[in-house]
Amino acid sequence: MTTGEQAPPERLKRAPSWLINQASTHSQRLVTERFAAADARGYHYRLLAALAECGPASQAELGRRTGIDRSDVVAALNELADKGLIARSPDPSDRRRNIITITPEGGDNLVHLDGVLARIQEDLCSPLSHTEREELIRLLARIVDHHARARTPGSSDGK
Repeated sequence: MTTGEQAPPERLKRAPSWLINQASTHSQRLVTERFAAADARGYHYRLLAALAECGPASQAELGRRTGIDRSDVVAALNELADKGLIARSPDPSDRRRNIITITPEGGDNLVHLDGVLARIQEDLCSPLSHTEREELIRLLARIVDHHARARTPGSSDGK
């Protein structure tokens, strides 16, 4: 809180949705600033990480894996291609579709961005002990996983 700002109402400070939103705002600011300083964006990291972990993929598949909208995937891939961090090649089974592959330079860039992201996590979670960080990650993952399953067609929640 900066000087001159009013404290939020107590009921908000006890609302997980409000607290998560506030933490997300701080997190997004750190990600945006630090990746920009490394000549990258969060989308770049997500796409490179998906390619490194899961292998070559179509643009549509990358969008699904990373949760990035199709038009944003195309724009981010264009930026990565311009830097030589990914390569596009026609899909042999469907020449209308491109297969995206991470280049060796892209792999090197991903390692660099891993370090940037580690420093972001350190700054974001600096008030927490190692044990508290692990617990926070476990609890947030549980919330995210629960709601992801609830949105999946055919899930046991019937949603």
